[in-house]
Amino acid sequence: MLTWEEFEKVEMRVGTILEVRDFEKALNPAYQLTIDFGELGIKRSSAQITVLYQKEGLIGKQVIAVVNFPVKQIANFFSECLVLGLVGADKTITLLQPERAVPNGLRVA
Repeated sequence: MLTWEEFEKVEMRVGTILEVRDFEKALNPAYQLTIDFGELGIKRSSAQITVLYQKEGLIGKQVIAVVNFPVKQIANFFSECLVLGLVGADKTITLLQPERAVPNGLRVA
């Protein structure tokens, strides 16, 4: 079991997607996302969400991400946060989002 103190170390924040690019060097189809986390700044992430989401529809969408993991190199790209989603039986990912627009950087509690 995870302790409350351990859970509190995971910093999940809301951010708005500013830019989406195809990640051509990824092993599995993915996008490179640029996300605004308000006072935490701009972070980049790789996300395997190409099945349910088109690039144009992601711009301006708010998402939830873990922002305090170490940077992870994926091919020639450095992912600075982990965008969270629900994994379906067919491995498609549905993004976690706030139910209404909120300020970027708010922490999940």
